[in-house]
Amino acid sequence: MRDLLEQYLNHLQAQNASPYTIKNYGHDIGQFLDYCKEHQIGTVLQIDRPLLRRYLVELDEVGYARASVARRVAELRAFGDFLVRKEIWRENTFRTIDAPRIPKRLPRYLTIVEVEALLAVPDTTKPLGLRNRAIIEVLYAAGLRVSELTALDLDDVDLLYAQVRVVGKGNKERVGLLGRPAVQALQAYLASGRPALLGKHPTDALWLNHRGGRLSVRGVALILEQAGKQAGIRIQVSPHVLRHTFATHLLDGGADLRIVQELLGHENLVTTQIYTHVSRSHAREVYLRSHPRAQGTSQTSQKIPNGDLP
Repeated sequence: MRDLLEQYLNHLQAQNASPYTIKNYGHDIGQFLDYCKEHQIGTVLQIDRPLLRRYLVELDEVGYARASVARRVAELRAFGDFLVRKEIWRENTFRTIDAPRIPKRLPRYLTIVEVEALLAVPDTTKPLGLRNRAIIEVLYAAGLRVSELTALDLDDVDLLYAQVRVVGKGNKERVGLLGRPAVQALQAYLASGRPALLGKHPTDALWLNHRGGRLSVRGVALILEQAGKQAGIRIQVSPHVLRHTFATHLLDGGADLRIVQELLGHENLVTTQIYTHVSRSHAREVYLRSHPRAQGTSQTSQKIPNGDLP
């Protein structure tokens, strides 16, 4: 069964999945295959619903969080879909089990003041500071996934038209738009920061690490985490938090939901709609704080007696 997992991971790589995704899928699906081996299951044709239910019970008993179990179920379902497409299974047995329900959490995002504090952290008198400032500007301006950011090459950047060419999930191409501050930060990085970081071996990679190679996903995550701490921001800053911030601020500014969907590269509008809940929550906070007749109201909706209705 391990050879099928290797085929699936190669398929994910061909579909431009991030190294982080491939690593997680390999680990989690591999964990299930180890469970199968322990229970004398030698082929995928022997996998059935009772086995899967026992596996989920064991995960729960050893203390896995509901979100972790739900993620494993989703990964196994995707693996099963692959097996069906390869005609190894006639139908996806993994889809006969339900993932545990987990409460939906609203995306965490930064305020505009926090974004400005984050941007003020990098020391732009140094090459790494120029790079870090440009990374934050581009992530916030274009709402890119971190894998999309690190995959950018020099040819993907068009400063004249203030945009970058992005290859997202499923090898789908889209355009990420840049505002003037992001363009200026990129210009400064390309003029002074990148040449100073470039090593002996030429590379087309846009973002370089201190050794002159392509900056990794983990490298970007560390840059943002450290900058967030230096800026005194209340939550852990990550590439995805900046992506959430991008979407939330667009909607707060009146952007159409479908435009935000296109800019984020979401295939399904439902995925984008979660940001409307964040935006509405923010709107209520602003109303309660700002409207002169809202100062005495509670955070929950107050009922109006029937007799007072018009």
